[in-house]
Amino acid sequence: MTHLRSGANSGVELELAALGGRVTMVEAELVTAQATHDQLAAEVERLRVDNQRLRTRVDELTAQVEQLRRASKRQAAPFSKGMVVLHPRRPGRKPGMAYRRHARRPVPDPDQVSRIIDVGLPEARPHCGGALSVERMACQYQQDLPRCRRPRSAATTSRSAAASSVGDGSSPVPLSRPPSLGCGRRQVGPRAVALAAWASKGLGLPAGKVARLLGQVVITITPGRVTQALARAARRLQPTYAALVGGVQASPVVAPDETGWRMGGQRAWLWAFTADGMTVYRIAAGRGFDGATAVLGADYAGVLERDGWAPYRKFTHATHQSCLAHLLRRCDELLVDAQRGQAKTPHAVRRILQQALAIRDARDASRLEAADAVAWAERLDAAVDKLIAGRTAYPPNRRLLAHLAKERPALFTFLRTPGVQATNWRAEHAIRPAVVSRKTWGGNRTWAGAGSWQILASVLRTATQQHHDPIALLAGLLRAPDPAVAHLAIPTPVHGP
Repeated sequence: MTHLRSGANSGVELELAALGGRVTMVEAELVTAQATHDQLAAEVERLRVDNQRLRTRVDELTAQVEQLRRASKRQAAPFSKGMVVLHPRRPGRKPGMAYRRHARRPVPDPDQVSRIIDVGLPEARPHCGGALSVERMACQYQQDLPRCRRPRSAATTSRSAAASSVGDGSSPVPLSRPPSLGCGRRQVGPRAVALAAWASKGLGLPAGKVARLLGQVVITITPGRVTQALARAARRLQPTYAALVGGVQASPVVAPDETGWRMGGQRAWLWAFTADGMTVYRIAAGRGFDGATAVLGADYAGVLERDGWAPYRKFTHATHQSCLAHLLRRCDELLVDAQRGQAKTPHAVRRILQQALAIRDARDASRLEAADAVAWAERLDAAVDKLIAGRTAYPPNRRLLAHLAKERPALFTFLRTPGVQATNWRAEHAIRPAVVSRKTWGGNRTWAGAGSWQILASVLRTATQQHHDPIALLAGLLRAPDPAVAHLAIPTPVHGP
């Protein structure tokens, strides 16, 4: 019995030992599992913090992308630092010794003078009829662009007269003199001024490069004289600019657009109003309704092919066509950023707009009657109404539908009215050369310079639209007694100022 009991005890001890070993192993595994759990918990917490940080960063970058998208559509000077000098130096030449060297254009050689125009004196004094006597003779030279390589000059001989005594005992007094003597006796002709205006306002060259360009055709001129000549040309063409404004007001369809500009380093706006065969530019301090009415007039009753800028909707007498290209680009941007379940709304909007463009193409190709196109416009209006009445939780999609609700009456005017464009491409084409100039030199330094720019640029752009040689047309306008109507087809205003 003793032997059996000791053997049983030995088996129990062995089982207890084995059990103790397993307990120790389990404890080790528990320690390892706890360490792994703690490590994974720390990793999860780190990933949670990183995920929250990245979500915040994504929201910030998304807001910046949206801001940059909006700013890129109306930025003024891409290389501007955005800092405005509170007390800038006065532009132009400085008085006194700071003026530096005085420069004058040289008198042409006698063999370069192609013709002489003799300007005579009146037979008597215009007010009292007193006798006149020649006091002196002076020459005024005008150098113009040649039709060949050699420059052509014209000399104008003017007589300065003194009136003889008329019985009052006074000495003779000067009666008349040439309008420009001294530094002004050597002038630049209309063809040279036209070339300078085209190079400056049409191509965006600064005055220094325009002077170098004229120097290549043997017309010596300083940048300051270029600026003065262009300012005089703009003053001469003010009636033409006013006639163009009236022509835009008389046009049945006008495409307006605006973009950023710079005025002495501060923000301004460039407006472009394009009609059939003419364009009017205007530089204004603001981008509101007043800026548009300065050219169109508040009671304009034609059709406006415009983008979604809110002030255009204030033209209550006009019929509107919203630019579909802007809406399609907005849908494309939403589709690029959309995640799962967020692309349904922009896809639906894009399908409706593309269907409208397809109907327009079929009508213009005579595959669809105009009445059928109007019927299709009614169906598309109903599809837009159904889309607007729906709900979406994605904020960008809600903003898109809200914008469509505002533009709802102006979406398909081009299907109902022949001759109306579905986009404002004509205004954007007019803005494009101005943007090139803006990116070259940023804008204007003074409002007087802005006025010269808008007048000359409007005439040059209109000449291109009417298939005229801009230089020849501008030179003809500068020579014409009435520059408002010479060589340009301008309709009679019918919509009021």
